[in-house]
Amino acid sequence: MDFSPPIAWSSRPQTVKGDERCSVKTLRFMRGLMNMQMRGKARNKVSLLGKARRRFLGLSLTETSFDKRGFLTGEEKARQRLEQIGITFLSGYHAALEETGFVPLARRLASVDAESRGFAFEGAAMGLALLDCFTPWRKDRWRTFTEHLAQPHVYMMHVGLGWALARLRRCVTPHLARLDPLLGWLVIDGYGFHEGYFDWRRYVEARAIPARLDGYARRVFDQGLGRSIWFVKGADVAAVARAIDAFPPARRDDLWSGAGLACAYAGGCGRAALQSLRVSADGHLPALAQGVAFAAKTRQRAANLNPYTDTVCRVMCGHSAEDAAAITDAALKDLHGEDGLPAYEVWRRRIQNKLAVEVITT
Repeated sequence: MDFSPPIAWSSRPQTVKGDERCSVKTLRFMRGLMNMQMRGKARNKVSLLGKARRRFLGLSLTETSFDKRGFLTGEEKARQRLEQIGITFLSGYHAALEETGFVPLARRLASVDAESRGFAFEGAAMGLALLDCFTPWRKDRWRTFTEHLAQPHVYMMHVGLGWALARLRRCVTPHLARLDPLLGWLVIDGYGFHEGYFDWRRYVEARAIPARLDGYARRVFDQGLGRSIWFVKGADVAAVARAIDAFPPARRDDLWSGAGLACAYAGGCGRAALQSLRVSADGHLPALAQGVAFAAKTRQRAANLNPYTDTVCRVMCGHSAEDAAAITDAALKDLHGEDGLPAYEVWRRRIQNKLAVEVITT
């Protein structure tokens, strides 16, 4: 990926400071989980270069804690689940910084349990993209790894690239021309998730509009923002619904779509809560179901479909996860832009239209 060198980078501390609200006990627990993620034969000795990159660009594990982020804490199981996802993301991110070869990196990521592996690849994507930015002599890490070793997780790789651009405060749209015309929009989705996750008071509570984006890109930003709301509100479906309903009506469809994807892919709630979420979506149920179908396809491609995602698909889409994924595939036939809309939005609308009859009548 051809990025120009960034102006500056502010690294995060690797230890807990006195003014941080995350306890030492919590930090030790999180470190233990991260070590478990990357243990085993896939773990290689880190080179001096890898250690230097980790020292310069590494992120504190406290960045993923609900205490540090100020997220809503509902059920403890949901909090643990969503914090674990953040830890897994960071394990992949730090692996990309530490490993100087693609094959060793792929092995480390493969050591993460299958259900959570996509989050590790997402984090690795951010790490590789940042390294591309900081090393002008080589700018192809993200693209090479994505094309040759990360195709099962290609969706997550694009989302992770969006994280990198958000952290560098770069405009996203100029990069779309160099990316896949369909999947490239996921970079903006990742950008939106990052902004909602790390600056939720501005983008979720104050409902700010991203100044660096315009046109359809703002809609895709909202899809990523909707995913972040699932984390910010601790998978509390009532709080998620209230947060989305506070936005202008024109933005809600995309937010519900993102929330549906996060619900089905990340998890964090039981069947009763899923039924409540379905009711809360009301007229936005087709958008919610489309996001759920996207999650099913993402997991199916990575061969890590699980019973939870299947349950969400049956509740929200009226289909099994396999069938929901098949609907997204069928919607790709003869896909192209229509009426000034990019092919990505046409794809989403085809899925929503297909699911609308099932989700309204079931």
